[in-house]
Amino acid sequence: MKSNTNRASVSHGEALVRELRADPAFAAEYLQAAMEDTDEPAVLLLALRHVSEAFGMAEVAREAGIKRESLYRALSPTGNPTLKTLTAVLKAVGLRLAVTPGATTHHPACV
Repeated sequence: MKSNTNRASVSHGEALVRELRADPAFAAEYLQAAMEDTDEPAVLLLALRHVSEAFGMAEVAREAGIKRESLYRALSPTGNPTLKTLTAVLKAVGLRLAVTPGATTHHPACV
């Protein structure tokens, strides 16, 4: 029986996790793209789950101060994590939440 480490190819998921683990800048770009490309929160949650898996779900949960099972639930397609959970998970993987101006020309009513 061949060992999995000698395979000529790896699954997309495995390759993604390796790249996310190896390059924090790529992880940040990956999450940024997930936020920009859709209004569907499930896409961001899936991307954040991939990043968390790359860093080890148990380790991310420990660093974020939440139970591993709660992290899996929060980052599921139907998850609804609090802002506190999102920022704790991002901090655990060495990232932070940031706000930038959008591309719209909408101006706030209050000046």
